[in-house]
Amino acid sequence: MIQVERIKAIPLEKDKAVEYAKQAVTEKMKKTAINVKYLGGGSFGMAFGVEFENKEQIVVKFLRANDMLEKEVFDLKLLYDSSAIKFPKVLFVRKSDETIPVDCYAMDKIDGESAFASSLFDFFISKRKKQAFADKVTTALHEVHTHTSEKFGDTLCPDCDNWLDYYKPFAGAVMDKAQEMSKSSELSRKIVDVMQEAWSKFDVIFSEEVNEACLIHGDLNLANIMVDKNFEISGFIDPLNSAYADREYDLFQFDNLLGKRFKLRKTYIQKYGASKNCDIKCAFYGLWNEVYCYIKSGELVSFIMNPLVKNMKKQLKYLD
Repeated sequence: MIQVERIKAIPLEKDKAVEYAKQAVTEKMKKTAINVKYLGGGSFGMAFGVEFENKEQIVVKFLRANDMLEKEVFDLKLLYDSSAIKFPKVLFVRKSDETIPVDCYAMDKIDGESAFASSLFDFFISKRKKQAFADKVTTALHEVHTHTSEKFGDTLCPDCDNWLDYYKPFAGAVMDKAQEMSKSSELSRKIVDVMQEAWSKFDVIFSEEVNEACLIHGDLNLANIMVDKNFEISGFIDPLNSAYADREYDLFQFDNLLGKRFKLRKTYIQKYGASKNCDIKCAFYGLWNEVYCYIKSGELVSFIMNPLVKNMKKQLKYLD
């Protein structure tokens, strides 16, 4: 089961990371970096673009938490082999030591920028282009979903006979931790009240059996879809907690970060179908995932969390 606990990030300053990136590529690739640029990061990862004399560019990612390296690299390689849409190819892996105190790995660079950043400043994307984009994204994701396992669970070791054997203990652990954090005023009572109502109806929400253990990306929203200047897809990046799972677990992210503007989830369902309770399941998956991310990092993103709470409330009313 995914561990539901606060993780303390390993300290890493950007200027030191630049030095570490240069050192790692020299050591592993026998090349000298002429330019290293910070690309971005989250609670536990920092990515740097590295350029060589021949204009070749790669990305070096530092992982600021222990026990992330094996899983992240494994999932990238698995998805790279399972999709017609490009995923970053892992070039080398380097574990922490006395000279570089954080794990890191290198991958080739996906050209372009995130679809979220691109669409944020382009308010005049035509309906035709939006639909073409949605069609290509959903086709690519469904292709990933066609890769299945006999068991549900983590990609490293799927070992559950059904989906809820894997998911329900995780969801229960998130619920328990959320209640604990609410008592200490670390998490809003409004959030936990909605969670408690949804948790009380878990067996109804998840009454339909999931028949296939499908490979999922785990975090495919607009921020992790790269596009070129013409808004054509150039690749997918940054899987998170990939698993052999209910394929609908991949759909709640389609509604985050302007995803509704492109009707990504609606397009996927129109093309490939969905369970009767897909809407409320996605509401549950989305809220639980965001609370889990808050538990893990201590960073609450209100513009993501608030719509998820609102949607969970709405879907619970429909259930009644």
